[in-house]
Amino acid sequence: MRRVDHWRRAGSDASPANMDNFNDISSPRALLATRRSGKARDMVAPGPDATQLAAMLTVAARVPDHGKLAPWRFITVAPEARAAFAVLLETAYRHEHAAPGATEIEAIRSFAHQAPCLVIVVSQPVSASHIPRWEQELSAGAATMQLCNAAHAYGFVANWLTGWACFSRAVADALGIDDGRIAGFVFIGTQGRPLTERPRPALDAVVRAFTPDAT
Repeated sequence: MRRVDHWRRAGSDASPANMDNFNDISSPRALLATRRSGKARDMVAPGPDATQLAAMLTVAARVPDHGKLAPWRFITVAPEARAAFAVLLETAYRHEHAAPGATEIEAIRSFAHQAPCLVIVVSQPVSASHIPRWEQELSAGAATMQLCNAAHAYGFVANWLTGWACFSRAVADALGIDDGRIAGFVFIGTQGRPLTERPRPALDAVVRAFTPDAT
């Protein structure tokens, strides 16, 4: 059964089942087949509570991890810390971009405050390990995707965003990230408007069979 209690708590008569046919949590197979990101800017309250978020992060940590290194970290940004996070981003942006425009700064501030819940996923490879760094980075990507799936499974929507901040050394330093990089910003909340499908590749465009005599 689809989760509708968070819609009722928000004071809405709508339910995910009535809004669209994405993120169907009637079964694991249905969820995977209908998974669709929600736009962070369209998310509304409520987001997950502390218990739900802890459960989602536990699920996110259950990913392939060659060497059992846990080469990823999760940084949660509480609602009361969003203003400070916005200042962090703005300071970093001004440090790296000469004379940014008002529109750019407003976009950064809006980014920091959107959606009820924010988790920053960090790729944190273990340099001393013999496991290739690429494998460790893939594990971080899997953890990010698993966090999104967990959010959908709890009846919320998630949005994995990147952008300039993922590649900013100033942002990484301010967040205490040393030998690592930001894999993404995962926003989680309640769906605020109907989702629409995006183009998906045809299987024959992305799948091919191995042929021994191929050159």
